[in-house]
Formats: sequence, C-alpha cells, structure tokens
Amino acid sequence: METETRTATESGIEQTLSALEQLRAEIGRVIVGQREVVDQLLICLLARGHALLEGVPGLGKTLLVKTLAEATELDFKRVQFTPDLMPGDILGTEILEEDHSTGKRFFKFQRGPIFTNILLADEINRTPPKTQAALLESMQEYAVTMAGETMALPRPYFVLATQNPIEQAGTYPLPEAQLDRFLLNIHIDYPGEEDEIAILRGTTGGDTAPPSPCLDGDTIIEMQRLVREVHISDDLYGYIARLVRATRPTGEANGSEDSPLAQWIQWGAGPRAGQALVLAAKARALLNRRLAVTRADIRALLLPVLRHRILLSFHAQADGVGIARVIDELLRACPEPGQD
Repeated sequence: METETRTATESGIEQTLSALEQLRAEIGRVIVGQREVVDQLLICLLARGHALLEGVPGLGKTLLVKTLAEATELDFKRVQFTPDLMPGDILGTEILEEDHSTGKRFFKFQRGPIFTNILLADEINRTPPKTQAALLESMQEYAVTMAGETMALPRPYFVLATQNPIEQAGTYPLPEAQLDRFLLNIHIDYPGEEDEIAILRGTTGGDTAPPSPCLDGDTIIEMQRLVREVHISDDLYGYIARLVRATRPTGEANGSEDSPLAQWIQWGAGPRAGQALVLAAKARALLNRRLAVTRADIRALLLPVLRHRILLSFHAQADGVGIARVIDELLRACPEPGQD
C-alpha cells in the first residue's frame, strides 16, 4: 500500500511538471523570447504571489498577461488605471434596487472586476494612492471588505500590475507598503535581434492562433500546494536570512558603516522579502523539475525579489549606483554556504 501511494504521488508530480512544460510552450507560441520573464511570471503564480511588470511601452507586458490568462482556464479581468479611477470602480459598489412584488427598496452589492482569478492592473502608477490602496487587502488577505462585510475572492487569485518606469508626469509612485506585497518585480527589456525579427514576422502576417488552455484552477491550486513541500536546507534558510539582513544599513549583518552597502542603501528589506525569496526559489526549483532548492535558485531570484524592496540612498544615486550593482555587492558580502 505504501509503495502504491508513493508511486501515485510520483505520478502526480510528473503530471504537474508536464503541465507546467505545456503551459510554458503555449505562452511561448505568442510571446517570442523573454524566457526568463515568462519563468518569473510562472514562479509568481506557483508561489501564490503577485507580480509587478516594468518595461517601456511596446514590449508586450499586457499581451504577456493576457496570454497567461488564455493558456489557463481562469477568469480574467483587466482594469486600465487612470487618474479618475475610484476604489469603487475596482471593488464594486452598492446599488439601490426595488422589489417589484413588494415595492420595498434595498441595497445590493454589485461586484467589481477585482472578483476574478487573474487581475491585470494596467499602468497602476497612473491612478492616485487611494485607488491603488484598494488592492492592498485583496493582495494580502485574498478578501474584500465592503459595508462591513468581508467577501472571499476566488482562488487562485493573482494580481499582475504593469507600469512604465520612464514616465514621471501624471504618475503616482506606489507606496512602499504596497510594493512589498508584490512577490517579484519583473523587468522586461528589449528583445534580441533574432527575437525582434521573429516578432515582426509573426505579428504582421496572418492572425496568430491563441494559446490552448492547458491548466484549470484546481490544478494550479494543487501546484501551489506542491511548491510549499519543495525541500530547502537549513543552511540555505540561513543564507537567505543573511542576504536580507545585509540590506539593512543599521543591521549587524551589514558590517561597518563604511561598507558600500551601508552607504548605498537608505532603507533595507523586511522579513517579507525573505519569505518571498524562499517561496520563489521553491517555485523555480519545481519549474525546473526539481524538488529541492539550490543556491542557483536563490541567486537567480535575488534581484527581482529585492529590486522594489530596497530604497537607495542619495549617495548611491549621485554616484550612479543602480540596484543591480547593489545586488552584486550583496552577493559578494554574503558568501554562499560552504564558501565562508
């Protein structure tokens, strides 16, 4: 009986891994190149987190999210964030209705687009903070409170927000507390020459067939449960803790006040960054058909996990030090297990 159970479990894991490969392939039929970006998006989905997509216009941020929704049997809603968008436009509102049989009037809650599986918050930094904050409870608690009533959101629930990093006029930077709710900050760069030629060829000819749905909600929830069971050793837990603590200028793990990290970082990452790095590393391991986290998983995800959780100092900005260089110094200052 024990052997049969183990075999069934191994069979289920193999089916899960095969489904992930199929999902990757379906997205790849529409999104040319950008393999690392697609993988990070899937990591967010598997880790039950949310993603912030950054890139200049025309790089396919919105198309990527729509393609993910089409490749899964999940409900999808898109909200274009504008300066006049109100919280009720996202959460929903109470409307006054009348019972024609009795003539009595009553309030009925009309659910907004937030009640979905995949929510695309397009150009989230174009709307004021009070509307941005409408997403906070849903991202953390997977619920919405209106008129004193708390309503659970559908599962799985996945928020993908896009923003253009080069536009400043008419934008409202996301509060630090809300940025911290995004598991990863995914940066989309320009495609390579061969990929760009493939994009031109594929988008200026006949219509491209949409991806075929290959995952349903129950399967994704099972995948999210399986991610939590991926093994990570105690020394890697300690390594992640050291990395996160070293981002804090006043922390004992940072070293002396003269260290580059202490000079470059004004405000470091909190414990949620460590949680995000652990879960993202587990999801990456599963995505690469492994059931244990490696040091390579942590290195690969350190930048997208910390990119939006570290506030650089004026000294760093004046010297032209970017977040990528800070991460390089962080890796140098915190040797991997076994390299001390």
